[in-house]
Amino acid sequence: MVDARQQEMRSGPPQSKTAYVVDRLREEIAAGIIVPGGALRQTQIAMRYGVSPTPVREALRILEAAGTISYAPNRGATVREMDPVDGDDLYSLRAEIEGFACRLGVERQDGTLATRLEELADRLEAEDPATGPAQRYQLNRDLHFLIFDAGSQVVSQQVASLWEAFTPAVTVWGVPQIAERLNADHRQIIKAVRKGDAELAGARMREHVLNARMLRRKYIG
Repeated sequence: MVDARQQEMRSGPPQSKTAYVVDRLREEIAAGIIVPGGALRQTQIAMRYGVSPTPVREALRILEAAGTISYAPNRGATVREMDPVDGDDLYSLRAEIEGFACRLGVERQDGTLATRLEELADRLEAEDPATGPAQRYQLNRDLHFLIFDAGSQVVSQQVASLWEAFTPAVTVWGVPQIAERLNADHRQIIKAVRKGDAELAGARMREHVLNARMLRRKYIG
């Protein structure tokens, strides 16, 4: 299951087409579908998303203001290339905030959280050829934010901004060795959630994010 915010983003254009384009671009950048340094051509994006060029142009301005993309002479709009040090710093910051967000989620959940997380974990681990790295990235995001949204929308939004600031060239979900380890981490988090142990769940989430950083360094660079 996914929450209403995530379902709206996937099911089609919401009321604002600009917001729809922003969400789609952020999702594809984070999943590594649109790579750092890659050109963002308004006409192509408009055709792919089924919108006019106007909301695409507005969306690119929003992403430029957020620092996700940049404009350069003779190149136009491109995804900002992530400095390795910046990437490490974002992982460190995410580890602290996501640990806190996870603890809040477990403390404030309605008792169904572990079951819903297990459903997502099962889908993430399933050996389905139709589920590629981008889809696994989204399932992973759904799993994380299902926990965070159960605790605090304000905190969850801050976590989302950190995810959006991270622009990797390759998603970790395209590397089987990384995916296997991260899936195992998820099971440990879910185990703590089912016990209702907020402190342990938060600690497991923090370790999980730091593990992702370590594994990215080891297998991707």
